[in-house]
Amino acid sequence: MNKAAAVTVNEREYAFPKAPVVVVCIDGSEPDYMEEAVAAGRMPWLKATLPGGADLRADCVVPSFTNPNNLSIVTGQPPKVHGICGNFFYDPAKNAEVMMNDPAYLRAPTLFAAFQKAGAKIAVVTAKDKLRSLLGHGLAMKAGEAVCFSAEKADKATIADNGIDGLLETVGKPLPSVYSADLSEFVFAAGVKLMESMRPDLMYLSTTDYIQHKHAPGSEGANDFYAMMDGYFAELDAAGAVIVLTADHGMNAKHKADGSPNVLYLQSELDVFLGTGKARTILPITDPYVVHHGALGSYATVYLPKDADVAAVARFVAGLQGVERVLTREEAAKAFELPGDRIGELVVVTEKTRAVGTRPDKHDLSGLEVPLRSHGGVSEQRVPLVVNRPVSGLEGRRLRNFDAFDIALNHAEAVRSAAAE
Repeated sequence: MNKAAAVTVNEREYAFPKAPVVVVCIDGSEPDYMEEAVAAGRMPWLKATLPGGADLRADCVVPSFTNPNNLSIVTGQPPKVHGICGNFFYDPAKNAEVMMNDPAYLRAPTLFAAFQKAGAKIAVVTAKDKLRSLLGHGLAMKAGEAVCFSAEKADKATIADNGIDGLLETVGKPLPSVYSADLSEFVFAAGVKLMESMRPDLMYLSTTDYIQHKHAPGSEGANDFYAMMDGYFAELDAAGAVIVLTADHGMNAKHKADGSPNVLYLQSELDVFLGTGKARTILPITDPYVVHHGALGSYATVYLPKDADVAAVARFVAGLQGVERVLTREEAAKAFELPGDRIGELVVVTEKTRAVGTRPDKHDLSGLEVPLRSHGGVSEQRVPLVVNRPVSGLEGRRLRNFDAFDIALNHAEAVRSAAAE
């Protein structure tokens, strides 16, 4: 198949890669994690790379959760375009609260499907299986040409469904626990093996934030995790890849001085103000993996009865302790680039140190082994955007994490100079 000179996806044009491009979404990686690990001497590859690359900062999309941001990165657009505005949402058509991991909810194609049609080889590896079907939507799986699988279900990968089989033997690692750093390490180990075996034109690696939920920047647990990643980045770099490191969101402590969660239980407050069950509070952080955060983030959307005085409810919520912003549907859709038909009458964002929940009895916090660290609000919007090559043409732009592929393909030097080597 003849390869195209450029590919247009969702009204953005991307040059066809001259070298393998690897975009890594380090789940929950606020910039301090890398800075602290470099300062501690735990990321020697990154420290050596930065002087000849680009150490940038970007804004993720709000809500600063996994699904909306991963889909923004792989479509190059905010949620108002691709439609994924949470891990979980209320579907009015079904009158049900459901996971947002069905490709039927996706309103825009990914770069991967478009680049495959243009002749590119594609590799997508994600930690948790909840993202796999969304990231791989539209890909025609074919061994050596297009693969998409999760570390979580690596033992079940097949050629027909994932473009690859025998993953545990190929990667040389056992199936990892979903609640472990090993889940993310499997992603990187698989990425290195795929670079050796199929040398994809585009590779996307997406981790889990299990470590960031438990360990603050600069802690031993965090530095060990980033040291592990650094070793794999060095291997991908040695293979000649253009590497862009970014994140889906940051992470902040959301607990009191005694270590207990610092939570505003919004549904409880609304039940008192409007009457029990009159409002519906949705927490889009909710997913099948709530042990490390108890479904507590810093973003909620509220559905109100038709006869509710939206302005009065907004004023009430704005007066609650810990609330940073209350926006109407129209205001939130504009401010956060969200699909207005997939959020409630109000969007509520809590402060940096405060999480938002529904009612205490709806949150199982028994799995929290350490004080709560979480995300979802504007406070977790700033993320790293690191490139292992010099970049140009970005002056004056507000950089977003979903510019990662644009930067890798259109603004980064594709081939190292002899001096750089």
